[in-house]
Amino acid sequence: MINIKMIYRIMGFLILIETAMLVSCIGVSLYYQEDDIKSFLLTTGITFGIGSLLLLLGKNAKKQLSRKDGYLIVSFVWVIFSIFGMLPYYFSGYIPNITNAFFETMSGFTTTGASILDNIESLPHGLLFWRSMTQWIGGLGIVFFTITILPIFSIGSLQLFAAEATGPTHDKIHPRIRVTAKWLWSIYLVLTISETILLMFGGMSLFDAVCHSFTTTSTGGYSTKQASISYYNSPYIEYVVSVFMILSGLNFTLYFFCMKGKISKFFKDEEMRWFICSIAIFTGIIAFTLVRTSSMGIEESFRKALFQVASLHTATGFVTADYMTWKPFLWAMLPFAMICGGCAGSTSGGLKDMRVLILAKLTRNEFKHLIHPNAILPLRVNKQVISSSVKSSVLAFTFLYATVLVIGWLTMMALGVGFVESFGTVVSSMGGVGPGLGTCGPAYSWNHLPDAAKWLLSFLMLIGRLELFTVLIIFTPGFWKRH
Repeated sequence: MINIKMIYRIMGFLILIETAMLVSCIGVSLYYQEDDIKSFLLTTGITFGIGSLLLLLGKNAKKQLSRKDGYLIVSFVWVIFSIFGMLPYYFSGYIPNITNAFFETMSGFTTTGASILDNIESLPHGLLFWRSMTQWIGGLGIVFFTITILPIFSIGSLQLFAAEATGPTHDKIHPRIRVTAKWLWSIYLVLTISETILLMFGGMSLFDAVCHSFTTTSTGGYSTKQASISYYNSPYIEYVVSVFMILSGLNFTLYFFCMKGKISKFFKDEEMRWFICSIAIFTGIIAFTLVRTSSMGIEESFRKALFQVASLHTATGFVTADYMTWKPFLWAMLPFAMICGGCAGSTSGGLKDMRVLILAKLTRNEFKHLIHPNAILPLRVNKQVISSSVKSSVLAFTFLYATVLVIGWLTMMALGVGFVESFGTVVSSMGGVGPGLGTCGPAYSWNHLPDAAKWLLSFLMLIGRLELFTVLIIFTPGFWKRH
């Protein structure tokens, strides 16, 4: 049975959390005395009213949550947050089209970073701050954020954590999920504050530094400038952002082990080494090619290569160069980085390097079996044997990921979008990357896409952020059966 009253109650609390987020944007609008304050006040009133109503409907709810309840709550809350989150854009008139407003908000909460805006600087500071905040909250997860601050989530928090967390395995650094959430959000906050300070040293204003730190540590990629990070024309800022994109693409539990003095766990982690090696290889190939084929020097070639690889590999989406102007060999190689993504337990998107690592080891074992058919070859990661259930889930996830990607690609082409653009936008949306290919590349917005394509891509952003199964299982007949 689905505990509908408890779902109402939790959804009510979550919507009130969004109300509090909107109130902080009202403060920004008041400070800058801009015309978006009315839209935030109206949206705040709507969210507060609906959140309070849901709390009343959930009164005296039975205090338990099933796995089904967890899937429903996590799936619906990301949609509902996006519906309410688009209202400031729509009411203010800066994005007067509902499709565009929803797309921009879903792209924000899922930390995709794809945008329909052609003149970002025209937005008032309150909307720019809201735009960045949606990515920061979505980075580690809306529900995961709320687990840290609301005692109600001590009930059923494991089901909610499992439904929203990313990666084939979910590390708990403490037996209680709420304590785990607090530790991870503390690490997240430290990374955000550290980057803010370093960006201000590079000449950014406090407002821009905070917004860019929000969208870097969340690997979201929204900028307060239409030209993204290239607007600042600062090698220092590019290196700072590159480093923090990579740091945010690592498994956050590794930072916890470092804080506890277990530094060796960090350097011995196989997924971390795979991730760093992958970035190094992609950066090396691109930098070498740029030195040979462009007018850029060695340092600039390395910097541009590192930034674009770090941005796409971690699914952040910031840009400092239009990679579509590079040799086709280079921009054709970048979707592989988009698909791989960052580490499990990070804020990045994509398949996750843990899955890629497991698939690589499974493939290696298959070659060994051809030579030694009777050999027993356990698959180990970090000296731990990977269970058959995890291996099965990785294979199933990869197959489903590829299937959805192909279906999305074909559907986009059926909607009239070009071959290259269709592939780039689908890979980017599912991986939470942001920039695509062709006319949807880093130099362009996605505003020219048909409305139907934007709704499809919004859905792909959602299922990509929640790792496919969490959302798609709701559409299976077995989910709604009583037993």
